[in-house]
Amino acid sequence: MSSGKGLALITHSTKPRGGFVHTLSLAEALHRQGVDVHLVAVGDPAAGLFRPTEVPHSVLPAPSKVGTTLDERVFASIDTLEAGLAGLTDRFDVLHAQDCIAARAAARVRDAGAPVTVVRTVHHVDDFTTQALIDCQRAAIVEPDRVLVVSEQWRGILRDEYGRSTDVVPNGVDIDRFPAPAPEYRAALRERIGAGADAASGKFVFLAVGGVEPRKGTVHAFRALAELKRERGPQAVLAIVGGHSFQDYTAYRDAALASLPELGLTLGEDVVLLGTVDETELAGWYHAADALSFPSVKEGWGLVVLEAMGAGLPVIASDLPVFGEYLVDGQSALLPAVADHEALADAMRAMVDDAALRERLAAAGSAVLPRFTWEASAQRHREIYDEVRAGAAAA
Repeated sequence: MSSGKGLALITHSTKPRGGFVHTLSLAEALHRQGVDVHLVAVGDPAAGLFRPTEVPHSVLPAPSKVGTTLDERVFASIDTLEAGLAGLTDRFDVLHAQDCIAARAAARVRDAGAPVTVVRTVHHVDDFTTQALIDCQRAAIVEPDRVLVVSEQWRGILRDEYGRSTDVVPNGVDIDRFPAPAPEYRAALRERIGAGADAASGKFVFLAVGGVEPRKGTVHAFRALAELKRERGPQAVLAIVGGHSFQDYTAYRDAALASLPELGLTLGEDVVLLGTVDETELAGWYHAADALSFPSVKEGWGLVVLEAMGAGLPVIASDLPVFGEYLVDGQSALLPAVADHEALADAMRAMVDDAALRERLAAAGSAVLPRFTWEASAQRHREIYDEVRAGAAAA
């Protein structure tokens, strides 16, 4: 790597969602390769990160007064990150932001005169509804010196909708992050949700990761599960991990859960909300479940899919173009039409009925993983950091 000061990877949260998992995993791979990297996030300094790491990091205290609206929370977080970064810029010459909040804060620090180059990874674009946040998000794409995306689909979107050229640097996956638990622990997780020790003696467990959110297509999963129950009785259960999000999806969540009785589903029996879990329990669910249900209507990449395949879990996703970049329908995953609960029900039905299909999908999914390592992702990032530093030196 070329000479220069250090690199800061910056994110607005320490919660174990896709964006932060990406940031921490990338930081660890860079650190292993000898890069002077520092992780900067906003959260609870006393709690730290959601798992131990050898990467040097700073957790800036979250703003104590953020107001009640999403606009107020976003702009308070930008202000917090800007103030924290302003005191650190003598240590870094590259600020790599992983979300729109971090990108706006880093650009402000640069524009105030700090000798830094701002790199931004756009994982996806949020569907904001207020003009202030729409404008903020656009600025967070336009202002950075270099913009990266994790898929060809999003390279096209940013080119066509924002006029921004980007570099594609795919995600990686840490296949050792979710080791198989003891059989007793796996069975205990299933028993906790009334699924029995295994699908043969109890219920088929579909695992959903990401909470009850619009982007995750949760209502379509509910409707598909309802079709299965009407046909076959309570043969399957949908176990949902996660739930914390910077955005407030309370209205969507409440409406989705309120629809369960009219669909013939019972919360706590057919649909179980597991909430945010630690690394050990998440690993347990990846191995205790029978298939992943991930019918997203929008994704930047879908890191959960790689994690599930790393645990040997067969996958149902959706036919979003981004999934088509690394999955083949019927070979490495089932990809029913996006937002089509009947197609999703067909895929779920096939998973329940066909053990041989599950085995083929799991084997083909595992074969995908060697293409996506954090080491390769880190190496490509290092090349880009070298390029931006050379450009800054020439300027």
